[in-house]
Amino acid sequence: MQRDVTKEGAPGAPSQCAQHASTSEGGTETARQPSSSLLTRPWCVCLLAMVACGLWGSAIPFIKIGYELLGISSSDIPSEILFAGIRFMLAGCVALTACGAARGSMPRIKRASWGMVVRLSLAQTIGQYLFFYIGVSHASGVKGTIINASSTFLCVLVAALVFRQERLSARKIAGCAVGFAGVILVNLGSGNLGGSMSFTGEGFILIAALCYAISSSLIHVYAQHDDPVALSGYQFLVGGAVLALAGAVCGGRLEQLSIPAIGVIGWLACVSGCAYSLWSLLLKYNPTSRVAIYGFMNPVFGVVLSAVLLDEGGSLPVLQCVVALVLVAVGIVIVNAPARASR
Repeated sequence: MQRDVTKEGAPGAPSQCAQHASTSEGGTETARQPSSSLLTRPWCVCLLAMVACGLWGSAIPFIKIGYELLGISSSDIPSEILFAGIRFMLAGCVALTACGAARGSMPRIKRASWGMVVRLSLAQTIGQYLFFYIGVSHASGVKGTIINASSTFLCVLVAALVFRQERLSARKIAGCAVGFAGVILVNLGSGNLGGSMSFTGEGFILIAALCYAISSSLIHVYAQHDDPVALSGYQFLVGGAVLALAGAVCGGRLEQLSIPAIGVIGWLACVSGCAYSLWSLLLKYNPTSRVAIYGFMNPVFGVVLSAVLLDEGGSLPVLQCVVALVLVAVGIVIVNAPARASR
């Protein structure tokens, strides 16, 4: 997840699950929250962004662990999609339940916002994770994590060239170039890391990153008109249901259910429900660049957790991975660095 749009999000009020920056009936919500809001304070932004990045970083290794526990092979695409659908339906329940508990009532969205939910689910859940789950099963956890970091740069390009939400400056182009250099480097290795890319592996993860970039621009717009946590929760429910149904109809099965496997599914549901909701809230109430800069921790958390949980550390060229991570991190910092004021 990360966005870089020059138009700052409306300064926000403290939000209990987005606190819905209330609208007049039938109207759109207004940005009238004080700048001293808890969610705009630097320490709070840092804390919540780091929590979200830590959760996201654990996704790739836990998906691969889940496949192993459930006996899902890399060729069993229907079961992978069923697995994804169940995870995201549960993620929607987690986001909506947590929001409801904090607010005292189940989050609701306006009738006119259901079109937003459908469009978000097509990009954020159905499109992104259809490719992501298949790609992860055909790529190593470390490579998948770093390639997925390209979503940061794709967000910048999509926001500027497709949605016209920002100007594509030389600084941002340079940041994209440096970051993608890291993505290329991690795919040019030797030994067990391999020097070639697989279209159904790394290629699908890159397509998933593009879908995420599109959803990032959409949520930036939609969050100004409705509760971002409610939008996140309902789009996960809709998208998850579509994926689960498609996987089941195509013959997907989860035949080796066990307590550890259920635990992994539950953890992944919390990863999506909590991390995406936190990120959406921060983006609603802060300038995008202030939040997006923390995205460099996604590949860092992902590489460390993949190396530890998947036992990939011993077979990886450490120096190459470190250099690739540094390039990705530097690229993200360049993209999100504040522009110098013209004299």
